Amino acid sequence: MTATGTTMTEPRVNERAGGSPGALRTGSAIMAVGGLGFVAYAALFIARTFSSQLLELGIGRKEVDVSSQQIEVFSPSLHHYLFHLQLGTGGFIAAIGLAVAALSWFGVRRGERWAFNVAVIVPVVALAIALPAHYPYHLDTLGHLGLIYADTLLFLVGAFLAGRALLTTAARP
Repeated sequence: MTATGTTMTEPRVNERAGGSPGALRTGSAIMAVGGLGFVAYAALFIARTFSSQLLELGIGRKEVDVSSQQIEVFSPSLHHYLFHLQLGTGGFIAAIGLAVAALSWFGVRRGERWAFNVAVIVPVVALAIALPAHYPYHLDTLGHLGLIYADTLLFLVGAFLAGRALLTTAARP
């Protein structure tokens, strides 16, 4: 829907080109759920930080050869530093997820192309920076990244549906 004065109208979509308001609503809803999936992942991330595990979901002795307790005994200040990094990272993942969900639900659903662009660019930048660092250190376990892969795939399905509908939207006056 697009704002016109104080009333809301359906976005004009070129149905002959394959677009539909339904596809836009469905795609933006899936994108919003994907954003909330990032928030849920962040909650797991933060919960593990506060647990005795400290290490992230899917990271174990095979990937890191010491436990949280061993790190704390070796260097309490290093343990505190890792704890703060984990909380900060979890907070940023949650913030990105909330932003993506809000942009998708309140902007993309109304046919706002700028909202679509930002909702897609933000997680792309985050994942483009974060994911490559996992591979050279063998931290790319399915237990660690599987939920992010699944959520990203879900988000991409929504982005495809919404993006296709937006691309086929008739020109607005």
